[in-house]
Amino acid sequence: MFQPKLNYLPCGGGLAGHHRMAYWEWGPPEAGHVVVCVHGLSRQGRDFDVLAQALVVSSGGKTRVICPDVVGRGKSDWLSEPMAYQVPTYAADMLALLSHLTPTTQTLDWVGTSMGGLIGLAVFGQTQVPLPLLVRKLVLNDVGPSIQWQALLRIGAYLGRVVHFDSLQHAADAMWGMSSSFGPHTAAQWLELSRFMVKPVMDRGDKVTLHYDPAIAVPFAAMTQESAAQGEATLWQLYDGIQAETLLVRGAQSDLLSHQTALHMTQRGPRARLIEFDGVGHAPTLVAVDQVEAVTGFLLG
Repeated sequence: MFQPKLNYLPCGGGLAGHHRMAYWEWGPPEAGHVVVCVHGLSRQGRDFDVLAQALVVSSGGKTRVICPDVVGRGKSDWLSEPMAYQVPTYAADMLALLSHLTPTTQTLDWVGTSMGGLIGLAVFGQTQVPLPLLVRKLVLNDVGPSIQWQALLRIGAYLGRVVHFDSLQHAADAMWGMSSSFGPHTAAQWLELSRFMVKPVMDRGDKVTLHYDPAIAVPFAAMTQESAAQGEATLWQLYDGIQAETLLVRGAQSDLLSHQTALHMTQRGPRARLIEFDGVGHAPTLVAVDQVEAVTGFLLG
C-alpha cells in the first residue's frame, strides 16, 4: 500500500480567522485529473484511503486524489470561534484549495460524504460565483437537500463528547457501537478506518481520544428543526444549480437521506443517477468492493 503526502494550505479570515487546512495527496503530483474527496461531519480525510488508491491504480497513475481534513478535524487547525464551524467556512476553505490546485488541474471531480456533499453543493451550486475550477463529475454520498431531523438528533447525541480510550482497539470497538449503520466491515477494515479517528492524549500513556475539536458540536447543537427546514429551500436551490454529471450513493437503510428525497434528486437539477446499497445505513464508507467499483466506474468511465 502506497502512502499519501500530507500538505498544509493557509486559509481563512472573517469569523474563522486565519488557519491551516491539512490535505492528503495521493498519486502523481503532475496528474491533470484531480478528484477531491471530502469527509463527513466528525470524520477526516483518511476515510478515503481505499477509494483513493483504487482511483490512482485504476487510472494507470493518471489521477491525483486530494483528501482534505476539514478545519477542526484530523491534522487541520482548530478554530478559536466555535460558531465558525459551519458550511460557509468550509466552502471558503475549499475554494482556496481549488485555487491552489488550478495551475496543474485539467479536469476536476468531487466526492462528498454527508457534510462533504453539502460543502460540494455550496461550492458548485452557486452559479453566480466565479469558480477557479469547474466540477466535471460529482458524487454525493448519502446526502441531499432534505435531511431527516431524527438523524440529526441521533448524531447530536454523541457529537462533541470528550472520551478517552485505553487503546486504538478500545476506541474502534466504542466507535463501532455508534457507527454500525455504516454497514458490514471486517475487523481489519474497521480498525483501519478507526486508526486516523484518534490521537494520543498528552501525558496519558497509551490513551487516545477522538481527533476532532469538540467545539464542532456547538453550532450543530444550536440548530433547530425550524432552522433546518428553512435551510432546505436554499439547499434545493444549490442542488438545482449543479451542472456536473452527478451520482447519488445511498445506504438503503439510511436514516439521513430518505428514499423519497433520493428519487426526487433523480428528477430535478442535475438529475442524479442513484445507486443504493442494501444492508447499509448512513453512510457508505466506500471501502467495500462494490461501493468502490461504483464510484471509480462513474468517475473513470
